[in-house]
Amino acid sequence: MTTSPTIETPAEATHPVPPLMSGDRLSRAEFERRYHAAPDTLRAELVEGVVYVTSPIRYRQHGRPHAMIIVWLGAYAAATPGVELADSATVRLDLENEVQPDALLRLEGGGSKVGDDDYLEGAPELVVEIAASSAAYDLHDKKRAYARNGVREYVVVQIYERRIDWFVLRNAEYVTLPPTDGVLRSEVFPGLWLAVDAFWANDLARMLAVAREGLATAEHAAFLARLAGSNDS
Repeated sequence: MTTSPTIETPAEATHPVPPLMSGDRLSRAEFERRYHAAPDTLRAELVEGVVYVTSPIRYRQHGRPHAMIIVWLGAYAAATPGVELADSATVRLDLENEVQPDALLRLEGGGSKVGDDDYLEGAPELVVEIAASSAAYDLHDKKRAYARNGVREYVVVQIYERRIDWFVLRNAEYVTLPPTDGVLRSEVFPGLWLAVDAFWANDLARMLAVAREGLATAEHAAFLARLAGSNDS
């Protein structure tokens, strides 16, 4: 008995998933479909409905400053129960924005939550991006998306200009937080202090020394008490 060959109908035929390309305009659902089919080495974001595929990471322009930011934020998170740190985690902001910020801090029970598939949904309280320059989309389309979705503080490190902009959300718009004596101080996370000159000098020890000064303030102690109270309720 011979078996007739199986003929695949058009409805059963499989179609390759198109690759992600910078400049594509996609819905978040289609962006995720293509992203899941892409190589694991690819990193891409959807910002205001437009796809951005990132370039390979350079050491001085991104890798080293990124690591310093993570260590600095990690010191704060370690001393502040109820605050979580994430590095390059996917964040679903809305139906046109799915981003991977270089670093973020979030409050447990705050503006974001971890979804069933382990992606972050909603706005974390603080986001940090490492940008090549002020011309990068971090200071334009992405900034608007973060403000519209309620990211309360947004820090952009601009490598070429050697400039750090710390934006605070007020009345649905970002205003620039000025440094005091060369130190930027968070309003959302009391005691989170960044020594700007130490950062640009690659002086991590000095950065952490100033960070510890912030952690020793009465403001941070009061914040810890508020967090403990909210966890008890």
